[in-house]
Amino acid sequence: MSLPTSQTLLVTEDKGILHITLNRPESRNSMSLQMVQELQALFTWGAENHIRAVVLRGAGGHFCAGGDIRDMMTIRQQAVENPHAYQNFNRTFGHLLTQVNSAPFLVITVIEGAVLGGGFGLTCVSDVALAKADAQFGMPETRLGIIPAQIAPFIVQRLGLTQARRLALLGMRINGQQAQAIGLVHEVYADNDSLETALARTINDLRQCAPNATQVTKALLHQVGEQPLNQVLDDAAEAFACAIQSAEGLEGGMAFVQKRAASWAQ
Repeated sequence: MSLPTSQTLLVTEDKGILHITLNRPESRNSMSLQMVQELQALFTWGAENHIRAVVLRGAGGHFCAGGDIRDMMTIRQQAVENPHAYQNFNRTFGHLLTQVNSAPFLVITVIEGAVLGGGFGLTCVSDVALAKADAQFGMPETRLGIIPAQIAPFIVQRLGLTQARRLALLGMRINGQQAQAIGLVHEVYADNDSLETALARTINDLRQCAPNATQVTKALLHQVGEQPLNQVLDDAAEAFACAIQSAEGLEGGMAFVQKRAASWAQ
């Protein structure tokens, strides 16, 4: 099945890894409605085609500077006739964040430059976040007279209420090292070469893990805090029984006993 076409994204697929680059460098990759819809189509394609991971990054030295102001001006004109135009526009990005957050594959963000608003939100729903030390993270919405509507719940989930309050209510910026200290990103690097090496290592680590086991584990982690603990543990036991009797489970056990790489670790 061929990849969906994109005008705001650069997309390549390599051995089950989907590389997506936000490609609006003239606006520091600000998030237009078209870009949101194209990302949704690619994440749907990725789920349907059982990819192992998405690597998400930005062109031109920036990850994403937030929402596109020009799109918002267009919505202002539409709001004259449709009182829900702004609401629908904003909620669409929330649907994307939910889709990325619950994607059945690994989501890796490679972060540099501006990481503001929606870009901050995308970082919060990634499974692995690798950043440049001088990246600038921020939630500037309150300084602009608006609110971080769709990203706020995901920021609380990622950072906890205490850190989310400070960042959202002050509209302040932090660098990559500060972002790592509060758990927003996992690893920080001083230069591009080190960042690319870390990405290659992360992808290699992923390839050592069984695809279905990885998918089921991610789904299990998302249940924590959303379902009663006993229900989570019951579901986990059922999933474990399925996994250990599956082709992956049998292959993993044999590979361990025979002291060789599993079949998926290619």
